[in-house]
Amino acid sequence: MRRAIGIAAVYHAVGSVATVPEVSGNHTRSHLPRIFHAALFRNKSQNFSSRTHCLLSNKLADQSAGAAARVIAGTMLFSLAATTLAEEAHAKEPVQAKFRPDKVILYQYEACPFCNKVKAVLDYYDIPYEVVEVNPISKKEIKWSDYKKVPILMVDGEQMVDSSVIIDKLAQKIRPGVSAGSVPEDDEEKKWRGWVDNHLVHILSPNIYRSSSEALESFDYITSHGNFSFTERLTAKYAGAVAMYFVSKKLKKKYNITDERAALYEAAETWVDALKGRDFLGGAKPNLADLAVFGVLRPIRHLKSGRDMVEHTRIGDWYTRMESAVGVPSRIQA
Repeated sequence: MRRAIGIAAVYHAVGSVATVPEVSGNHTRSHLPRIFHAALFRNKSQNFSSRTHCLLSNKLADQSAGAAARVIAGTMLFSLAATTLAEEAHAKEPVQAKFRPDKVILYQYEACPFCNKVKAVLDYYDIPYEVVEVNPISKKEIKWSDYKKVPILMVDGEQMVDSSVIIDKLAQKIRPGVSAGSVPEDDEEKKWRGWVDNHLVHILSPNIYRSSSEALESFDYITSHGNFSFTERLTAKYAGAVAMYFVSKKLKKKYNITDERAALYEAAETWVDALKGRDFLGGAKPNLADLAVFGVLRPIRHLKSGRDMVEHTRIGDWYTRMESAVGVPSRIQA
């Protein structure tokens, strides 16, 4: 039922720092004796001629400028190092080789928020995976499975279904020993993962199909990235947009949503408040709740609803950090 409410319902509705100059250590050392020599020489002799005094002053000025340049360069190098460390703190978190699956295949719809939850985890942990884009009308790509929804994840021959269950099983495989309740943060993580599945996803459809123009924009994205024949693409784009426009109105009523955008903005602000000033809910690094929120929002980020959300709430900074942390997809290109 949950998937029938998310973006996946669409398919059922229509088919069923600038470069820092390098400072040589030898170059620095070669100037130090001259600086000390100049200082000592000046203390011993106070009766310089005007010309000698001028030459020495110019020399000291040049050396001071050189020293200042080296200080600035050092500061820039330190700043660059600090920036690099900060970026590394938000980088992917690769799985140890002994826990990395050998073969991972994701059966998906490109725009499905639940599929994108799974992909966010795979991308963040840098697990290579193949993608099979399922035709939402014929579903011929998953006829072999008794489970007729997406996502389906095959991990070394084992079938996993239901996005949250998939993520739990995958996490156990790649992080053995880290079980639910073993650390204090797990209760918070579990709470917000539930919030994603039981609240956040229900707000998406009423927003992306809020008006006829937004419905068409959404279906243009869906059909452009999905596995459709030419005829299916045309039918899905226009018939699907109309169908989901009316479906979204029913979803508003079902979930007591009076103002779609207000509900989306409130959800975004609720999430930012949950961070409590942290970069991520997981602290210095994203946890599974961060990845779940990011995953379901990623398909709408560049639609009008997503653009409005970033413009009118505080979620943009967190989303940018997540983009940096998750990095480029680890998807294997065919």
